[in-house]
Amino acid sequence: MTAQPPLPLSMVPAAVPVGLAVSLVEGDRGGEVYIRGQLCDVWDVGDGAARRWAAVKLVRLHAASAAEIAKAFKVSTVALWKWGQLAGAGGVAALVAEKKGPKRPSVLVASTIERIVALRGQHRSLRSIAAAVGVSEFSVRRALKIVDEQGIQETASTSSLTRQEGTRRPEQLPLPVLPAPLARGGERAAARAGLLECAEPRFAPAARARHAGLFLALPALETTGLLACAKDTYGSLPDGFYGLETVLIDAVLRALAGEARAEGATRFDPQELGRVLGMDRAPEVKTIRRRISQLAEAGKAEELIAALAKHHLTATGPGGEDLAAILYVDGHVRAYQGTKKIGKIYSTRLKFPVPATEETWVTDAHGSPVFVVMSAPGASLAAELRRLLPELRTAVGDGRRVLVGFDRGGWSPDLFKHMAEKGFDVLTWRKGASKDVQKDLFKEVSHTDVHGEERKWSVADTVVDLPLAATKTTGEVFPIRQVSRIVAATGGGTRQIHILTTDRAMSAGEVVYRMGSRWRQENQFRYARMHFDLDSHDSYTSTGDNEDRLVPEPAKKKAYQKVVAARNAHAEAAAVADANLLALKTPAEGAGEVTVTSAMHNQAMTPVWEAEKALAAAENVHKSIPAKVRLGDLNPGQQVLNTEVKLIHHGIRMAAYNTAMTIAREIRTNTGYRRANQEAHALMRQAFNQPGDIDTSEPGHLVIRLDPLPTKAKTAAIKELCDHLNSTETRYPGTNLILKYTIK
Repeated sequence: MTAQPPLPLSMVPAAVPVGLAVSLVEGDRGGEVYIRGQLCDVWDVGDGAARRWAAVKLVRLHAASAAEIAKAFKVSTVALWKWGQLAGAGGVAALVAEKKGPKRPSVLVASTIERIVALRGQHRSLRSIAAAVGVSEFSVRRALKIVDEQGIQETASTSSLTRQEGTRRPEQLPLPVLPAPLARGGERAAARAGLLECAEPRFAPAARARHAGLFLALPALETTGLLACAKDTYGSLPDGFYGLETVLIDAVLRALAGEARAEGATRFDPQELGRVLGMDRAPEVKTIRRRISQLAEAGKAEELIAALAKHHLTATGPGGEDLAAILYVDGHVRAYQGTKKIGKIYSTRLKFPVPATEETWVTDAHGSPVFVVMSAPGASLAAELRRLLPELRTAVGDGRRVLVGFDRGGWSPDLFKHMAEKGFDVLTWRKGASKDVQKDLFKEVSHTDVHGEERKWSVADTVVDLPLAATKTTGEVFPIRQVSRIVAATGGGTRQIHILTTDRAMSAGEVVYRMGSRWRQENQFRYARMHFDLDSHDSYTSTGDNEDRLVPEPAKKKAYQKVVAARNAHAEAAAVADANLLALKTPAEGAGEVTVTSAMHNQAMTPVWEAEKALAAAENVHKSIPAKVRLGDLNPGQQVLNTEVKLIHHGIRMAAYNTAMTIAREIRTNTGYRRANQEAHALMRQAFNQPGDIDTSEPGHLVIRLDPLPTKAKTAAIKELCDHLNSTETRYPGTNLILKYTIK
C-alpha cells in the first residue's frame, strides 16, 4: 500500500516556520502567511495594519502559540496582546499606527517663553506666572528649563530684534552636553614616536562641564609667576604629549580642588579635568610622577623657588609695596612616617622628637609664602637666618632695609648685630629671664591696620643692652630697642613680655602689631596642611647622610642632667647641714653653754661632703664626653629624604596658596558679599567646584558660563567676581584665547 506524502507548509523555500502548521514569508514586496501550504494572508510593504491583523488572526485561530507568533513577527508578546485588544475594540482600523509627536502645537512659543522669563525676573511664583500667561505650571517649569539650558538671557527688545532678523546670536546656540573629547590620537602617536614637543590646548564647546569653576583661578595663577618662572628656569620638558605648562596648571588646579598630591589624580575623571586643560584627558598619576621627575633631574628646584620669590616681592602691584619690606621666617618640621632610617627632630606641634626633615619658610607681610629652603639636619633657626640673608637680599632686589620677624628659636644677640650690619632689621621676642620695666613708663599706643581697624595697647618703649657671646671677655654689648607689654599670666596675675627690634623709626604700636602678625605664618602652615597637603611625601626616594658630619652626642646631655641633679643634691645637703649645725650651736632654754665636738660637726657635714664628691664625679664624667661625634659612629646608615622633587611640589603649592589668597581677597574687596570677611574662602572653594559651560563660538575668546550658586547673594558675588576678572583680559596659557567669565 502506498502512502501519500504530506503537503509542505509553504511553497517558498525562505519561509519561516511558525509552530507546526504555519509559515511566514517577508521580503521586499511585503509579507505572506501559509497554513498547511495554503496562502491565507498577504500585505504590501509599509502596510502595518494588515500585518498586525494577520498576526491577530493567527492568535485567534490558535494556529500556533502566542510566543511563537510574536517571535516570527519580531515583536513582544505584550505588543501582540495589545494588537488583539485594539482589533477587538475597533476592528482593523484600530491597528493603524498613530503619528508620533505632539498632538497639537506647543504653547511654548518664543513670545510665551519671553513673557514667562520677564515675570520670573519680577520674583513671581510659578503658580502666579502660569495664571497670568494661561499655561500650566509644568509649562512654566519647562520654559525656564529651556532658558537655563540654552543660556537665553536677553531683554525684550533684543529678542524682538532677533526674531525680526530671523537669526540667533551665537551664544544662544545650545551647547552639547558633555560631548566626547576632541580626537587627538594622531598627536599622541607623534608624542610616542618622539615627534611632538607638546600638545597645545584645544577646547571643544561643552555644556555642564563639571570643573568649569576652576577656570576662575587662571588670572590669579598668572600673577604668581609660576608658569613664567618655570619656563625661564627649565625651558621645557622633554618631548611628549603633556608640556610644562599643562603639567603645572594641572597640579595647581588639582590642589585648588582639594587633591594636591599626584595620587589625587585618581579621584578625577580624566576627561572631565581634561576639558579645563584643553586636552582629551588630564595626565594621570604615572605621567605626573614621570614629568616631575624629569624636572627634578635638572637639579634647578632652588632656582625655581628663588625666581618665584623675586617675582612675588617685585611684582606685588599697587598697595603691596610693604610685602618686601616686612618678612617673617620660621622653621617647619615635616614628620616622616615611613620605614627608612631618618634622623629625629623635636616637633613643637607633636610635642616629641620624630623622624622628620626641617624646612625654613619665608612669608610676606600678609603671611603668603615667598621662599622655602631645606634646612641642614640639626641646624638652628639662628644659623639658618644667617645663611638666608644673601638669598633674601637677592629676592628683595634692592638695598632697602627689610624687617625680619621670627620667634625665640632665632635668639642670638650676635645674629642681631650681624643682621643690622647687613641692612636687615630684627623683630623677635626676648628670650630668658629679664627685669620688669617700671610701670610708670607704660603708656597707651595705637595702630590702624590695613582693614581700617584701630588697635590699642599699653606699652613701654625702652632700650636694653644685650651681651655678645663672641666678646664675653671684653664685655661688649649690643643696644637694641625693647617694647614691653603687660599681659595676663597663667594661673592669674600679670606678667611682662618684651619685643626686641633694631628698627628705631617704626611706631611702638606698629611694632606690637607686626610682631603679632607673625601668627599669619603659623596660619599659613595650618591652612596648607589642611587644604594643600603641605606635609605629604611627594617622593619616597632617599640618599645616605654624610657620616662624617658632626652631631651632638646624646650621652653629653644625659651626663649634664646628672650634673644638675648632683648640684641640686649638694644644695639640699648643705641646707640640711646648716640647719643641723645651727641646732647644735643653739642651747635649749635655761641650759648653759653648749659644746660642739669635732665628731658632732663631722656627723652634720658628712652628707655635704658626700654630695660634693658625687658632684665632682658627675662633672668629670660630663667633661670627659665629647660634645659632638661623627654621625657614622652614632647612627650608621642614616638616610636623608630627596629634596629636589619636594621643592618642586613646594613651588606648586606656594603658587596654589597664593592663587587662593588672591581670589579670596578679590571676593572681599571687589564684591558686595556681606559675609565676605567670614566666608570668602568657603565661597571661593564652592565657586571652584561649580559646573558650567565652555563656549568657543565667540572669536578670540573662551567664554566660561558658570551655573548659579545655591543662593542669590552668592550668585551675585561670583557675578561681580567674574566682571572683575574679565577686566584683566587674561589669556589661557599656550593659546590666544582671552578668558571671559559670566554666570547663568
